[in-house]
Amino acid sequence: MTVDAGATDRTEQQFPDNPWPALWALVVGFFMILVDVSIVSIATPALMADLDAGIEPVLWVTSAYLLAYAVPLLITGRFGDRYGPKRLYLIGLAIFTLASLACGLSPTIGWLVAARVVQGLGASMMTPQTMAVITRTFPPSRRGSAMALWGATAGVAFLVGPLLGGVLLDSLGWEWIFFINVPVGVIGFVAAARLVPTLEVHAHSMDWVGVGLSAVGLFL
Repeated sequence: MTVDAGATDRTEQQFPDNPWPALWALVVGFFMILVDVSIVSIATPALMADLDAGIEPVLWVTSAYLLAYAVPLLITGRFGDRYGPKRLYLIGLAIFTLASLACGLSPTIGWLVAARVVQGLGASMMTPQTMAVITRTFPPSRRGSAMALWGATAGVAFLVGPLLGGVLLDSLGWEWIFFINVPVGVIGFVAAARLVPTLEVHAHSMDWVGVGLSAVGLFL
């Protein structure tokens, strides 16, 4: 069997020459949403005191975020295929950043939990798009390095969360655990808008029954 060299060249040309700037731009947002998984845990006593709440409502500040983040991932991943990973990522980052501001301004524990739900939904729109961009901009020979950076970012984020939260809590107050996301989100939005390429979209059909059952199972 012979290999068409021209076809091989055309396949290689589908990948940008230097996809790393796009990945670094996405890593900013990816790092931020994973830090928010663990950064709130050390603020539990401060939230209980300042918002006059018991331990169970305060625990929902973390649980609500995790549920809103994890449950819609299958849906947001498919939406990225249909409407474009760059577009979904930017929308998710904008939602996440605005919700972070709302979290810091929360006057009650109920407001904070609701804002964390919106924050988690924004994060769920972002994560699948980082993987999509990696697989569609890095050729197979370079994809391992990109995945290594993606995995290392996740690991560092879970370690940095409690440490950064402690510094912000002791120096500025619990509100800044969320306010810190605003300037980082703006920087990440500008970087992604400029550096992430607009990729081809695919009009896949949605199995809404399957998606609904999967979401219920994940939620439970």
